[in-house]
Amino acid sequence: MDAGVKALLMDALNAAKMAGAGYADARIGHYRNNFVITREKQIIQVVDTDTMGCGVRVLVDGTWGFAATRSLTPDGVASAAKDAVAIAKANRIARDRAVELAPTPSVGEVSWTSGYTTDPFTIPIEQKADLLIKANTEALKVASVKFVNSSMFFVKEDKNYANTDGAVINQLMVRSWLPMQITAISADNSDFQIRTNTIQPMGRGYEYLLEQDPIGNAGKWGEEAAQKLKAKPVEVGRYDLVLHPSHLWLTLHESVAHPTELDRANGYEANYAGTSFVSPPEKMLGKFKYGPEFMNVQGDRSQSGGCATTGYDDEGVQPETFLVIKNGVVNDYQTTREQAMWLKWWYDSQGRPTRSHGNSYADNWNDVQFQRMPNVSLLPGEKDLVWEDLIAATDSGIAIIGDGSFSIDQQRYNAQFGGQLFYEIKGGKIVGMLKDVAYQMRTPDFWNSMDMIGGKRGYMLGGSFFDGKGQPGQVNAVSHGVVPARFRQINVINTGRKA
Repeated sequence: MDAGVKALLMDALNAAKMAGAGYADARIGHYRNNFVITREKQIIQVVDTDTMGCGVRVLVDGTWGFAATRSLTPDGVASAAKDAVAIAKANRIARDRAVELAPTPSVGEVSWTSGYTTDPFTIPIEQKADLLIKANTEALKVASVKFVNSSMFFVKEDKNYANTDGAVINQLMVRSWLPMQITAISADNSDFQIRTNTIQPMGRGYEYLLEQDPIGNAGKWGEEAAQKLKAKPVEVGRYDLVLHPSHLWLTLHESVAHPTELDRANGYEANYAGTSFVSPPEKMLGKFKYGPEFMNVQGDRSQSGGCATTGYDDEGVQPETFLVIKNGVVNDYQTTREQAMWLKWWYDSQGRPTRSHGNSYADNWNDVQFQRMPNVSLLPGEKDLVWEDLIAATDSGIAIIGDGSFSIDQQRYNAQFGGQLFYEIKGGKIVGMLKDVAYQMRTPDFWNSMDMIGGKRGYMLGGSFFDGKGQPGQVNAVSHGVVPARFRQINVINTGRKA
């Protein structure tokens, strides 16, 4: 950590303690974003954002206070610390219970850098735009493709953190994404179909986007959009579904990862993001059957390339890997230091230490950190099965590739999911393309209908740059490792405009 930055963090912590804080942490962050946006053969927009400042969080008499400043001077950060203490004292009147933090070993002075090779912020804008326009041009070579939008999004976070428990942490992380949307239109203009969400976001650098070969693959994606124009509309009914990881990550995100956020399960997100059917914890932990016995869902912040991967969370905790769902049963929730204490009774009964899973995050220096989703993943099965094996094992059904539109209720219980590409399965083979497909589900019924999953060779990461939560709202980047899986007799509807 830069000596000057470290000195400012110590100034903030000392000022907080002198003002009456029993605990304090301070974050000085430099956050950069770069967006390059194109359409067909034009550059539509280039956006760069760059912000730096200090946020100070304190505990006074079991009550949180937070303040932030752009003034990176000893007086500036000390003033923010004093404001945070004053806010905590004012908040005391509305406190429902005293905050108690789970113990965590101090990591001392450490550094961590995410796994990227090429810093995207060193690549000229002209080079980025050239790649996008060449990819657009390849997609436009498909006869029925009339519109193409493509973008590059890059994030760089240089974060410095210290707390009164003795942690002093510097971290540098980079994330990259290349979204592309290709639109094909029928000759009589009666129909249009879209192929999008072809490249998943990743906690890697510019090299990752080159590995995805958007120029070489754009023509294939354009052909897929064109093929959807001639696809057969699905007939309403119940089908066995074989879901590709590029699709299933979103279903996992919405119906497993979100409902197992502990603040949501305890009602603290009800006003904005909703609550959870996985509640109350005392009726769920170790009891509720989420899925079959071979269903294991892992929370972690350590997967290579994961968007939520980090060395230390925004409370100075080194995150741990834990099972949210174990052998099909609810086993744990996503926690921070504060929230872990809400589950002390559960950890004690299991002979496990009460500690945070390291799931605290703030999306900027001027936002207070709170519980945010780690990478949440459906672990591979014991059998070495891949996508093609699940297709071959299915006599009649629908295969779905890629994520699409979705809708889910405020408790994450009833939902509907679309996709990108849909294929009819007959006799263990794909026999043609379908369109206008969406499936309806009740979360526990859906996951308990899963009867086959892929092995390690079928595992891949999907994810989102923009998972929203909180008031004021914040965004979190998160990845989900998933294997292909089969679900039996799921209700499928037709979403066509002429259906």
